[in-house]
Amino acid sequence: MEVSRRDMAVAGAVALAVPGLLLGGFSGVEAAADEAAVTENVEVLRKAIFGADKAKLEQVSSQISYGHSDGRVETKEQFINGVMTRKQTVKSLAFPELKVAVVGDAAIARHIYLAESELEGKQTTTKIGALQVWQKQNGSWKLLARQGFRLPTPA
Repeated sequence: MEVSRRDMAVAGAVALAVPGLLLGGFSGVEAAADEAAVTENVEVLRKAIFGADKAKLEQVSSQISYGHSDGRVETKEQFINGVMTRKQTVKSLAFPELKVAVVGDAAIARHIYLAESELEGKQTTTKIGALQVWQKQNGSWKLLARQGFRLPTPA
């Protein structure tokens, strides 16, 4: 049986979620505060990618595994270098349909990655799905993994 990266991402998300479910997780107030903090960090990440802000990219990421929708996987250093040296001009970047689930010190964020960019006069629209895995480390949320994936084509 062949195991795909998507299978591994799902298994990792389940492994992170199960202990919190079994132990009862956080109180509603704590969970809401953590959900808001993760949502805020997803926005910090979006702005940092859009603005090529290296300090903010460093701030919100940990030892990240950054998976692209074309199958490439980058380390934190490769990801940040790619943002900082990109050739295209990003005109807009949005993360619509954001959903965040927090269990204990782990969080999963899912959203659409929607970007408009230009390279050598050619306009490009990128619309993919994204899954992010966050972990609370020393009181702040850090991005551990991100996987982009192609969205199903409408029937």
